Amino acid sequence: MTEETKEVKSLNFLEEIVENDLREGKSGGRLLTRFPPEPNGYLHLGHAKSICLNFGLAQKYGGQTNLRFDDTNPITEDTEYVDSIKADVRWLGFEWAAELYASDYFAQLYEFAKKLIQQGLAYVDDSTAEAIASQKGTPTEPGQNSPFRSRSVEENLELFEGMKDGKYPDGSRVLRAKIDMASPNMHFRDPVIYRIKHAHHHRTGDQWCIYPMYDFAHGQSDSIEQITHSICTLEFIPHRPLYDWFIQKLDIFPSHQYEFARLNLTYTVMSKRKLKQLVEEGHVAGWDDPRMPTLSGVRRRGYTPEAIRDFCERIGVAKRDNLIDVGLLEFCVREHLNKMATRVMVVLDPDPIKVVITNYPEGQTEELSIENNPEQPEEGSRQVTFSREILVEREDFMENPPKKFFRLAPGNRVRLKGAYIIECNEVIKDSEGKVTELHCTYVPESKSGSDTSGLKVQGTIHWVNAATALPVEVRLYDRLFQVEDLSEAEGDFKDHLNPNSLEIVHAFAEPSLKEASGTYQFLRKGYFCLDADSSPERLIFNRTVGLKDSWAKDQKKK
Repeated sequence: MTEETKEVKSLNFLEEIVENDLREGKSGGRLLTRFPPEPNGYLHLGHAKSICLNFGLAQKYGGQTNLRFDDTNPITEDTEYVDSIKADVRWLGFEWAAELYASDYFAQLYEFAKKLIQQGLAYVDDSTAEAIASQKGTPTEPGQNSPFRSRSVEENLELFEGMKDGKYPDGSRVLRAKIDMASPNMHFRDPVIYRIKHAHHHRTGDQWCIYPMYDFAHGQSDSIEQITHSICTLEFIPHRPLYDWFIQKLDIFPSHQYEFARLNLTYTVMSKRKLKQLVEEGHVAGWDDPRMPTLSGVRRRGYTPEAIRDFCERIGVAKRDNLIDVGLLEFCVREHLNKMATRVMVVLDPDPIKVVITNYPEGQTEELSIENNPEQPEEGSRQVTFSREILVEREDFMENPPKKFFRLAPGNRVRLKGAYIIECNEVIKDSEGKVTELHCTYVPESKSGSDTSGLKVQGTIHWVNAATALPVEVRLYDRLFQVEDLSEAEGDFKDHLNPNSLEIVHAFAEPSLKEASGTYQFLRKGYFCLDADSSPERLIFNRTVGLKDSWAKDQKKK
């Protein structure tokens, strides 16, 4: 396809804004975005969308992106989360222009607050949190002025300095902006902009005992950094007028906020608070549990950054909230893994059936050459040992099969992947009638790659050599929740956890997996990766995703 015939992809609304601003020379023709996570938990897939958007815009238009930690709440924040966030952003394939922290600006933000007091636009309030909430009124009724609203500038400056110096206990005083208690925008009804917290901060230690609220720190931090496009999710639309008000009153660089729809996925929660509950209450094994939608969780499960970036590109940037089918994410993962995953044979059955090939010479073995990845011929092939005795999955045999069963059955022929055509001749059972062995014959002329037998079979099954089979543990992960849209589900969200979200299977693999690393396609089963809990003595593999989306069909069976 030539450049002229390529389909031109339409711009999303944020790209249109950026292109127009650059064309008009706004902010000196610069583009500077930021990704501002609070370090109070691990990043999840919703953050991935924001990361891809902020960094992606900067990359597309020759700009830069800052990584700024919104660390204004010392009680919930920790360097553990800072480190995990940095690792996640880099794993997704992005590098920031500057690593910054809201705490870098505590002194400047304090001066900004004093400036508002000096302008008569902020005051110290001794009211309780309950009293302040009741003063706010309702969306249809105006609020009431605080009895402390008329304090003089001098008294407010003195009290605010006393707050900074640690003279007052937590909760005894706050600093509020003085705007309009009758405003139809509830955020304009004298919002709290500073509170007292005698708590150790992960970066500033005990230097500060007052901390700015998000609405005060956010816009001013953007302005200090001269962010040109401050991109937030839709829930911040009502906050935008306040964002602009502070910047206008302080007469500082006019950063501007834009909003897009956050990512909502089926069968998933996208709330750090709820995810933290799952971790702390032991419903999952940790923040990086492969069932979690955290970036550390999906990374451990085997999702690739390429697949997540592709997913974020496909869902686009919208102005309205919607619910995205997690099946699309899984499709993107399959698409990428299909191109890169090495194919191997693993019998996912703790109790496989032994197949004895009665006309294959006893004691003889041969090395079969099997392609590593048909999508990538340059990846070459590997040697797999074949002998008289092999193991197959119990579900690949039926003694009395239905009409279109093309696997092993008495009198049926089937091809062994990469090997020979075999025919089932005899079924061996134990005293309780359980099948323990199948006696089969093979067709020597039917070897894969050089088949001269002229035989045609409709079924191909995978297998492992019985003598060299490698015992492995396989963790079959499924969706963490049973309900498609948790926002509409009744009761506590934890009531809808999927009790079958993890099944542990002891399996048998071909010996090449002794040196496992990276991602694999277990033939006919799905995509798997080596788990972090693995050791040379105990190999553990996680199912990343199945070969196809069978969730809807499985639910109908229940």
